[in-house]
Amino acid sequence: MVGIRSYAAYIPPTRLALGAIGGRAAKEGGPEKAVAWNDEDSVTMAVTAAVNCLRGFDRGIVDSVLFASTTYPFREKQGAALIARALDLRGDIQAADVSSSLRAGTTALRTAADSVAAGSARNVLVVVSDARTGAPGSGLERNGGDGAAAFLVSADDVVATIGASHFVSDAIVDLWRVEGDPFVHSWEDRFVVQEGYTPRVVDAVQGLLEKSGSAIDAFARVCLYAPDARSHAGVARALGVSREGLGDAMFGRLGNAGAAFAPLQLVAALESARPGDALLVANYGDGADALTFEATAASEKLEARRGVAWHLERRRGVANYDKYLKARGLQTQEWEAAQGPGLSATVHFRERDDDLSFRGQRCTKCGAVQFPAQRVCSTCFAKDEFEPIRLSDQIGNVVTYTFDFFFPTPDPPTVVTVVDVCGARIHLQLVNCPPDQVKTGLPVEFEFRRIHEGGGRPNYYWKGTPTPA
Repeated sequence: MVGIRSYAAYIPPTRLALGAIGGRAAKEGGPEKAVAWNDEDSVTMAVTAAVNCLRGFDRGIVDSVLFASTTYPFREKQGAALIARALDLRGDIQAADVSSSLRAGTTALRTAADSVAAGSARNVLVVVSDARTGAPGSGLERNGGDGAAAFLVSADDVVATIGASHFVSDAIVDLWRVEGDPFVHSWEDRFVVQEGYTPRVVDAVQGLLEKSGSAIDAFARVCLYAPDARSHAGVARALGVSREGLGDAMFGRLGNAGAAFAPLQLVAALESARPGDALLVANYGDGADALTFEATAASEKLEARRGVAWHLERRRGVANYDKYLKARGLQTQEWEAAQGPGLSATVHFRERDDDLSFRGQRCTKCGAVQFPAQRVCSTCFAKDEFEPIRLSDQIGNVVTYTFDFFFPTPDPPTVVTVVDVCGARIHLQLVNCPPDQVKTGLPVEFEFRRIHEGGGRPNYYWKGTPTPA
């Protein structure tokens, strides 16, 4: 049976209190939303979710990568290929993007399942990530959130089988964003809910129930996409979903994460599912789709994942609304972003093993690890006697650090470190760590982040983050 072999999530630890929107003081303990910070976007979140998903697996088994998002920074450049490179996957895999719809994530899941069932791939990595921005002060800003989910779809050792599905396609001007728009736009809320969201989701779920011969109360958890908490409750009532069976939409903690919203609810449902539990996921966007899953006995054998619950507990509040605006580049600036060719494409190509894959080398003569790659071992002086080693999944330790008050950041200072990774000394920025918590010897792992922007395009590299206890 084709299904999900592994799953994981990534939710930015930064939280914006909803009460702070509009300039009011942020208050701890109230409703909030997860927000990607200044060096995060849909690509970086996708990579981190995928790393979490592939923990404990040989990455060589991945045959295909599907990347689903509505907020990929490039309009003509494949995101799946960039993610595959950052993950240091095989070079002969298939990579494809699924975009332009909030249903992109569930579409990618169904496509991956069909690919495995047809035999064209054995293990497909599906990564869904979004960092949508609503206009400051709008309902879309208040209800939105950022995050990513990742699934390894396979026919081997699946923790949840993928069952029936039903799709409804429609064309309605409810939510949209055209080329160059910094913000998502919405038509009048009542129209969106009454004419678009509610009838289409109900159609999709009822069509699925008829097709599968199931009743709504047969599902241990029903996960529903929704633009806001009120419409989420309204559709649940229309479908007859019980309070106990309704999946947590996480408004007030995460927010609507766009294409990743329904997949993140699926991850949360898988975390608590017991063998035999049936799950239903309904998604919306220019129509709706509904899919069923059933947890297997293998779900109890899968080692703990960094899922939704883990990330929701790992949080830090944004001090005020202005810091959020600055992190998202929404403040008026004295200088326009520099234009031009940016980073040399030749340099980018030559150093992609270092910058994207974070790949070092180990001397086969003496075992010394070096980064970046060079021809002569700095320890035993052997020449061209190296094997590659992936550093992104290692643990390093801070050797020394400094605080940089000049490097652009919404919350100075930038923490700059030298980190020892398997004996190699690497110059890295440190994130998710207040200055007063930095110390020598601090264990760190690594996350894929934006390092700077040049020529109007983002450039990526790896940064250190404290290893969770």
